[in-house]
Amino acid sequence: MKAVVYNGPRDVIVKDMPDAKIERPTDVLVKITSTNICGSDLHMYEGRTDFEKGRIFGHENLGEVVEIGNAVDRIKVGDIVCVPFNIGCGFCRNCEAGLTAFCLTTNPDPNMAGAAYGFADMGPYPGGQAEYLRVPYGDFNCLRLPEDAREKEHDYVMVADIFPTGWHATELAGVKVGDSVVVYGSGPVGLMSATAVNSSSPSPIRRGADKSGSSTQRVRPQKEQLPSDQNCTRQGKIHEHHPSVAQSSLESVG
Repeated sequence: MKAVVYNGPRDVIVKDMPDAKIERPTDVLVKITSTNICGSDLHMYEGRTDFEKGRIFGHENLGEVVEIGNAVDRIKVGDIVCVPFNIGCGFCRNCEAGLTAFCLTTNPDPNMAGAAYGFADMGPYPGGQAEYLRVPYGDFNCLRLPEDAREKEHDYVMVADIFPTGWHATELAGVKVGDSVVVYGSGPVGLMSATAVNSSSPSPIRRGADKSGSSTQRVRPQKEQLPSDQNCTRQGKIHEHHPSVAQSSLESVG
């Protein structure tokens, strides 16, 4: 199969790799149809981790199930599934508590908790920027999508990582209906945070609207508003020009 392979800092190549295959009875084999590049992939791409040469990138994946192990019961061949980035077993203490990012069994390193596809220090699992992906504990780690999955796969693939990241920020911040919310950072995670804020109730929960009817506004102070020797006053300067008080803030810069 063809895959995106790390060849050293700032050097990736598309090359033929051994086909992903069923290795355990609980595995599911997915033919990848959509996959995202995550901002955290840049840490590995730029050589700032110990990601090994020859490994396959990709932990935000979606595709069609083409084969299942004989112990898989819930997921069926032909299902369109989204595959969250973290790999959990579903039965360890942490997984049962909902802390699947800290699974105690899927990372073979006894000093590490948690595993992921194509990620430094998160186990040996190949990523999904490839034609096929092996999903361990497929019944637990595959999210079966509704009938419109093929039509909307570019939307559903966001569920693998980036949208839940933005949404989780609203949960941690305790955002409530009627709150004003400041999102710091307008990259992909910031946009997902703003989307999560606006979709968390039928009515907008951030005060104000721009001319397009959006319930969010972007605030970008000009350089002259922010003296270079007084960076610590950045928040004060924003409030000086935009005096509305926010009940929550979401740091989405990364």
